[in-house]
Amino acid sequence: MSEIARIIAETFRAEHGKVIGALVSHLGDLDLAEDVLQDAMITALETWERDGVPQNPAAWMTTVARRKAIDRLRRDKTFEQKQQELQWQADLGHPDAMEFDERPIPDERLTLIFTCCHPALALDAQLALTLRTLGGLTTPEIARAFLVPIPTMNQRITRAKNKIKHAGIPFEIPPAQRVPERLDAVLHVLYLIFNEGYAATEGDDLIRHELCAEAIRLARILVELLDQEKNLEPDAEALGLLAMMLLHDARRAARVDANGEIVLLEAQDRSLWNPRAIQEGVALLDRAMELRAPGPYQIQAAISALHAQAKTFLETDWTQIAALYGQLAFLEQTPVINLNFAVALGMARGPLVGLMTMENLQLGDALQEYHLYHAARADLLRRAGEVDAAREAYQRALNLAQTRAERAFLTRRLESLEPRA
Repeated sequence: MSEIARIIAETFRAEHGKVIGALVSHLGDLDLAEDVLQDAMITALETWERDGVPQNPAAWMTTVARRKAIDRLRRDKTFEQKQQELQWQADLGHPDAMEFDERPIPDERLTLIFTCCHPALALDAQLALTLRTLGGLTTPEIARAFLVPIPTMNQRITRAKNKIKHAGIPFEIPPAQRVPERLDAVLHVLYLIFNEGYAATEGDDLIRHELCAEAIRLARILVELLDQEKNLEPDAEALGLLAMMLLHDARRAARVDANGEIVLLEAQDRSLWNPRAIQEGVALLDRAMELRAPGPYQIQAAISALHAQAKTFLETDWTQIAALYGQLAFLEQTPVINLNFAVALGMARGPLVGLMTMENLQLGDALQEYHLYHAARADLLRRAGEVDAAREAYQRALNLAQTRAERAFLTRRLESLEPRA
């Protein structure tokens, strides 16, 4: 890759959401915005080799892309209908693009986030569209991340764009009084993207680093834009979500060994944890708690902070973690949260308490096809000395696990148990 091509690629990845947002705000057409940005990148490759890289590459691309949109609309004989909406009369003379290097790009990314996560769109479409428009990921990259065929992912993205166009979904930040309800969808999408990266549900690898990094980047953008938007206030849950992501991701380097095999929390080398990410995550959590608007993401961040700040596994405050999971279960009564609550109780008060809690909450009925339920139950049984029952639970977890790393870990657990008499 040439130096110019590298700069173009870096600009595209770093500024994609901002440029697309600026284009869509004028065009009102996501497909057209993406097409003309691709054209502008080709023009940049040709022009920058000859004339040098402009001072503001993103602004240059935006200006060129807007002009290409005008040219395309003119050819399609729709320019007269669009001209008043676009308000680009000043650009019609096609002056030298270099004159526009310093022209700031209006930051429409917050509007773009709310559009991509509109409740009228299906959740899988929200996920795909957010990664495509704000993250700049290609359709093959998104398909690979979620382990679906490229044509399937392409159909999801196309349907989402058509829904926005034909249903007249407005490209706008909703009124301030409606932001909280719409923000929940945005946070949920970012949470799901991070979760799929942090603990992949299928494939060879436990961690998909690119998805974790993209979720953190998008959450950081969201927090910054909410801070800057004069009609909105900082959101405690947005801060809590970013804090949770950073605190989880801080342990990434220690979660697998050199061979990609799982390393449990109790055996992780804590010197590999990222102290900067932990410090930033705790600071964000403190800021969120000052807003006095508690919520599930803040609680999860607080749990992760207790793990991250424990100097050794034995110093982990499991009693406090169990209490926090109890609060989380009160807010969101789901079987998986109840499972985490039972495991935390088992760590705080002994494995038999954890097993009794699982039974009392009837988790076996709700999570019969969830491999982590059987793995957690097997671990508590192993700690309680119930080797045969632990073996059966580990085998059930192994039969259900989808990632190579998890299957390898469960196989090692089974092999480590005492042989049958």
